[in-house]
Amino acid sequence: MKDLKHLIYFERLLENADNELVEKAKAEGGICLGYTCFHIPEVLLNVGNCFSTRLRAPNTGSIDIATYYMSNYTCEYARALLERAIEGGYQFLDALIGVDACSMMNRSMEHFEILKVNSNPKFFVTHCDMPFKITDYTVAGYVRQMEAHVLSQLHDVFGVDVSDEAIRAAVAEHNEMCRVISEIREMRKADNPVITGYEFHLINLVSYVCPTKLILPYLKETLEELKKRKPDRKSPFRARVAIVGSEIDDPNLTKLIEDVGALVVSDRYCFGSTPGREVIELKDDEPALPQICRHYMEVSECARYISDEKVLQRRETADRLAKEFNAEGIIYEQMKYCDYWGFERALVSHIMHDEYGWPVLSIDRLYNNGNSGQLRTRVQAFVESLEIKRIHKEGGKA
Repeated sequence: MKDLKHLIYFERLLENADNELVEKAKAEGGICLGYTCFHIPEVLLNVGNCFSTRLRAPNTGSIDIATYYMSNYTCEYARALLERAIEGGYQFLDALIGVDACSMMNRSMEHFEILKVNSNPKFFVTHCDMPFKITDYTVAGYVRQMEAHVLSQLHDVFGVDVSDEAIRAAVAEHNEMCRVISEIREMRKADNPVITGYEFHLINLVSYVCPTKLILPYLKETLEELKKRKPDRKSPFRARVAIVGSEIDDPNLTKLIEDVGALVVSDRYCFGSTPGREVIELKDDEPALPQICRHYMEVSECARYISDEKVLQRRETADRLAKEFNAEGIIYEQMKYCDYWGFERALVSHIMHDEYGWPVLSIDRLYNNGNSGQLRTRVQAFVESLEIKRIHKEGGKA
């Protein structure tokens, strides 16, 4: 297939947390708010003249200093962020909006404060509580957390307009971006898609790390380009797989999987397109904030939710997406030392095979794992097993 016009630009945007569009938005007077968890509604960080960027630590090397502060048995993402912060890599942030959903990330954010890694005089780190169940009471508590620790802070420190009107305007812009991403995502259902998993990973990831209003024109142009794009006469891929698990910051992991012949057709991981790029439907007879909070709690697939209905929701979503996108197998992955997804992966990788009938590859991985020879070998063996299964199903011989 012909290369996408903005593909190299998207790759370049992901090389640094302080990318070109972040710098442009800052130069135009924007307030840059970093966040690390889906439970902080992205749309609330884009009110007024604020813009959100999900924190990453691209090209992470040694994390020895962060390991000294946090131990080597904590999530590498949390340590990579702290290492980059100590190096001075997040001076562009005006605030870090955190949530006490994960003890390791909470510890990382505490060190952002303790070590004073940002010299901006107005810089602050805020922490929000996150409920474990979805009830009227817990939604109301979530709303109060967002009011007290996010919206009020933005208003008091930076004078940001956090009115219902401003929130609805942010939702409208967010929804426009989500519609574009969703339309691109649907193209992956085709027998021979006009987009690869790696390309979609890039497109989706830049939508999280760049200011929405600045990245949106590039996303729209890419959508129109894809509508006219012609796929290769014969797909170069040997199998189709869905990925489920913890966040994948490094698109090179998707590239590794596709380089050995497995087209990634669905992404059900933290900050993928499901959940995360669903349109937020707002009614006029209720303030926007509780509707937004309810939306994020309902669509969340976070493994920290252990209520029966949420546990079942995660399994059903993985099964549904794999079917909708015509996957032949599922890769369950977790970042090393991720407590929530560690338990989830160990159990559900067996359940999806035994009860749902899916071939499953279960892996734990490093934060940056795009060049792992061991992982490459395991994925390659999984692809071969899917090919053999297909041959048997078609009545042939392996």
